[in-house]
Amino acid sequence: MKRTAVYPQPRHDTDGTRLVGQAGGMLLTRTALVSGLAAGLSRALLPWRKPLAVHDPGKIVSDLAISLALGGDCLADVGLLRAEPAVYGRVASDPTISRLIATLAADAPAVLKAIDQARAEARARVWALAGDHAPHHAVGVKQPLVIDVDATLVTAHSDKEHAKPTFKKGYGFHPLCVFVDHGPAGTGEPLTILLRPGNAGSNKAADHITVLRQAFQQLPGMRSRRPGKTVLVRVDGAGYSHDLLSWLTGQRVQYSAGFTLPSDVGEVIEKITAKVWTPAYDADGDVRDGAWVAELTDLLNLEGWPPDMRVICRKERPHPGAQLRITDVDGHRITAFATNTRAGQLADLELRHRRRARCEDRIRLAKDTGLRNLPLHGFAQNQLWCALVQLACELTAWLQLLALPDHDARRWEPKRLRHRLYTIPAALARGGRRVWLRYARHHPWVTLLTSALTTLVVLDST
Repeated sequence: MKRTAVYPQPRHDTDGTRLVGQAGGMLLTRTALVSGLAAGLSRALLPWRKPLAVHDPGKIVSDLAISLALGGDCLADVGLLRAEPAVYGRVASDPTISRLIATLAADAPAVLKAIDQARAEARARVWALAGDHAPHHAVGVKQPLVIDVDATLVTAHSDKEHAKPTFKKGYGFHPLCVFVDHGPAGTGEPLTILLRPGNAGSNKAADHITVLRQAFQQLPGMRSRRPGKTVLVRVDGAGYSHDLLSWLTGQRVQYSAGFTLPSDVGEVIEKITAKVWTPAYDADGDVRDGAWVAELTDLLNLEGWPPDMRVICRKERPHPGAQLRITDVDGHRITAFATNTRAGQLADLELRHRRRARCEDRIRLAKDTGLRNLPLHGFAQNQLWCALVQLACELTAWLQLLALPDHDARRWEPKRLRHRLYTIPAALARGGRRVWLRYARHHPWVTLLTSALTTLVVLDST
């Protein structure tokens, strides 16, 4: 009798000597070369290369970042790259990598500064190559470059250095992150991640100022001057502090920050007549039924706050089943934010502020690229791990920005990129003194892969 099965059952052996798995990872290696990040890391980390060392510290750091972009979550996952030298070159052994991390962690402040310098140089090159698709293309006061600030919690499953109880009854760390928003056409890229103990305050102005200083240093052309009105900083209620808003005013940037209303907000709201309320917009920019906005600046005591600050309020009917809060008035959910932007309709400014929620997506993607768990024990070592996460997220974002600008893949999340592009297999061929990767013709996304690689090759020659 002929037996049948749900899946094919071919015989197997180990005779395939010229096959390459994860061949789609060439997109990441090409991006590292085109951006100049690989070369920049080699130069930046040269002082920490030991005499007669075989492996370049910059190459090791670049390999670790690529392994995170491919889905790794610990140092040992670089073994995936080590198994494919035709694509990723020579990869250091696990003991060599561990020794390098220990060496770099011993001089963490100088190492992190050197890595940040290499990142800033690479970002400037990438944005220049991106042309019209660059985040800072055609920015101005009315259309500024948007920077989002938000914090997140990272659970520690073992006793790591400086891991502390968190405000959500957990245990771990409370990093503060800054991202550049690429707008609705793209995703975003990290500027800095400040690792903090789990008990770090959510609205600590000093930490916000620290990360924003570091973030401004990452912006092309802004290392020696204040950003100005062409930059917008968005932050949630954690940025509600005199110190932060006063500092942002001194930097001459635009800001949009969550604002905590006073306890007598009900009396203030009652002073606003019905004709003053303006319909609010939904996420698509259409009028939202049951939501309105109005300005409260002249109705509040804002003594001590920056003189050009405005407070804009949103009134909305809660969703069915939502629990009302003590600050809600007349059955409406009341929220507010502060901004120093003078031009624009109230509804547009309020929608712009609510789009700060994109930063939560960026953090979620960073957690899918190594930030979900800090695998090392020392605090300085985990600071280096956060730097690796930033590099991995940047390689992914720059790949999409340079090679996939007009395709839906421009907005694909890392999981989809791994599933559809990075895992495409290839056969290794040699001929005419060249090495070829011949990708599987039957793969549904192989055309997109080869087109993206061709684009990166052309950019690399410019």
